[in-house]
Amino acid sequence: MLRMRVLGTSERQPARPVLTASLDLAARLPRLILEARRVSASVHGIHGRRRAGPGETFWQYRPLVTGESASRIDWRRSARDGHLFVREREWEASHAIWLWIDRSASMGFASSLALASKVDRALIAGFALAETLVEGGERVGHLGLTRALASRRIVETLAQAILVDAKGTEADLPPDAPLPRLADAIIITDGLSPAASLAKRITTMASSGARGHVLLIADPIEETFPFTGQAELFDLEDGLSLRVGDAGSWGEEYRQRLEAHRDAIKEACRKVGWTLTLHRTDRPASEGVLRIASLIAASRGPGR
Repeated sequence: MLRMRVLGTSERQPARPVLTASLDLAARLPRLILEARRVSASVHGIHGRRRAGPGETFWQYRPLVTGESASRIDWRRSARDGHLFVREREWEASHAIWLWIDRSASMGFASSLALASKVDRALIAGFALAETLVEGGERVGHLGLTRALASRRIVETLAQAILVDAKGTEADLPPDAPLPRLADAIIITDGLSPAASLAKRITTMASSGARGHVLLIADPIEETFPFTGQAELFDLEDGLSLRVGDAGSWGEEYRQRLEAHRDAIKEACRKVGWTLTLHRTDRPASEGVLRIASLIAASRGPGR
């Protein structure tokens, strides 16, 4: 919809600045992780459900209760001070929250009005949500890259998986497969793939009854299209360009088409009970993170 297409073009060749930026991800990741942790620390309202039960993650030691089997005793811990202790693991239900972070070429865009590129903001939001949700007792994974984990090192786990995932820079849509019935999804993308394609993926992912939230990342210039006079437009996905004689005359039609594009995505979300949140990169990352975290907390409800 918003990307320029040329008939007969079959091979995608992303613009070189975008490729260079993607190769620099390793250098940027430490800063992005620190920013994500700062954002996560400012988000409140996710109430955990942590309790003992079947799972893989160590939770705590507690004293042995009379009547419990001796097989439950952690003898190494008990040997430290002469008391008997049981090693408890954290309860993990079948529920999980699955992230998908768009890292395609169009996400590398950043205008002079933005605080960060779209991909950096998407990574910060994704990492911050992962840390916030794990602290609240949830399990989080990245679709196609990691298992759903309740690890306190969830951010490092996600970052490492993303860093070595070369194919992730080519995919502008989430995986085309249903999610588990009790799962939640958080799709972080600029939504600039064809609306019908994204709508179809959302419908497929939700077909088992999974809940989901789409966080649309937008640069302020993409929202306003403030250009006048002669201009050259670039397609970051295909590396194509188009010279425009009067960009100003395109503005109104562009904004109308953008609104129609967003409405189509919003309608796809509405039909399956998902939510859609728009987040601009000239606003603090905490706003988008808090919105999604609040929606997830609200969807749990009392006792859920």
